[in-house]
Amino acid sequence: MNGFKGGIHPHYSKEKTERLPILDAKMPERVVIPLAQHIGAPCEPIVKIGEEVKKGQKIGEAKGFVSAPVHSSVSGKVTAIGKFPHPSGRDVLSIVIESDGKDEWVDGLIARPDYLKLPPEELKKIIHEAGIVGLGGATFPTHVKLTPPPEKKIRIIILNGAECEPYLTADHRLMVEKPEEIVEGLRILMRILNVQYGYIGVETNKADAVSRLTEIVAKIPKERLAETYVERSGIEWTKEVDAGPNIKIIPLDVKYPQGAEKQLIKAILNREVPSGGLPMDVGVVVQNVGTACAISEAARFGRPLIDRVTTITGAVMYPKNLRVRIGTLFSALIEECGGFSEEPAKIVMGGPMMGIAQHTLNVPVIKGTSGIVILPKAAAGEKDFYDCIRCGMCVRACPMGLLPNMLGIYGELRLVEKGEEFRPMDCIECGCCSFVCPSKRPLVHFIRYLKNELSIKRSRAKEKKEAVTV
Repeated sequence: MNGFKGGIHPHYSKEKTERLPILDAKMPERVVIPLAQHIGAPCEPIVKIGEEVKKGQKIGEAKGFVSAPVHSSVSGKVTAIGKFPHPSGRDVLSIVIESDGKDEWVDGLIARPDYLKLPPEELKKIIHEAGIVGLGGATFPTHVKLTPPPEKKIRIIILNGAECEPYLTADHRLMVEKPEEIVEGLRILMRILNVQYGYIGVETNKADAVSRLTEIVAKIPKERLAETYVERSGIEWTKEVDAGPNIKIIPLDVKYPQGAEKQLIKAILNREVPSGGLPMDVGVVVQNVGTACAISEAARFGRPLIDRVTTITGAVMYPKNLRVRIGTLFSALIEECGGFSEEPAKIVMGGPMMGIAQHTLNVPVIKGTSGIVILPKAAAGEKDFYDCIRCGMCVRACPMGLLPNMLGIYGELRLVEKGEEFRPMDCIECGCCSFVCPSKRPLVHFIRYLKNELSIKRSRAKEKKEAVTV
């Protein structure tokens, strides 16, 4: 089995929810649906205050290629359009809908039994109109990822089922309970990009998921085609071969950050994405298993992305894996899980390694909300940090082969040009360095500062160059 250098083995804390089936969360009385739930341009509202809407109705139109529309997750009345708190920490233009309790679907959703025969461009349009983005947390619009430049030939698609973040089990349960939808989503992706090889990477601590996915892949009907071979002597002969997609389930070592794109590609294919490059540079597209499931539902049943599976765990009375409507407030989900079991020290959207700490529970579930983790004081970590002691633990842990110790020092001192020499833009912000640091230094915070300053510097240089050209 291939692997990547570095990485860590945190306490995974998945035992509370890894065997709990997915339940439908209670229908919210009120949803707050942000018009910015993805990387790229935010949507513009296409409904008005007082307007009646149906579940699945488009309420925000994408304005730009790198964007994705949003849909109502309930039927009811639009009561407000304005800026509301967002899990990112900003106030974001959002649409507030009061549910009428009827839960009526919008008319016009189309089921397509022949979805695997549809042209790739039509499938991409379906994905875009359904508002599908990366559900692993990055929330990059999926149709954009499926439109690589002509010179970037994609030969392999990988589905990420590693779910290496501690506490989170939403993807695990989805693979156990919805393996057919995930595999069909992969087949749709393979058709869109015209590739013959698909892989689903799953960590070995999810043996039941590996088993269920393997079982479904084995059931895919295989056509037999006759291929003609010509030997050097001129003799022709034919051989029957399997046609159709070649899909394999790949068990992966349990190690964080196994689910990061570049590390996943290294572990499965033993290919290294170049510095500053993307997976497409090595002929690969990576999607999350939840994204594949959403693609399947959109292509087969016309269902837009209005909900997602989210793990609510940690210091709550009854941890759960819930299928949650987009726009449901965190406070409602905490209440549904019985409230806090002890005083929380930190509330995180996503996992504790790469998630976003929340300052309020009055924020909504968005498309990228893989989990809501309530950390007690014992798990929240220390706030004070100390000088670097040059132990090298962060260097050994870094899966990108960087020097987080030096990046941290230059980031703390605001020495951007010096820090640039140590490739901060290659940092994937996985948090391994901060996790192992005996001085409790917030290394990711310091590196983010360098990355942000360099992005601003490069953007200004580009604008200046374009101005001179004009």
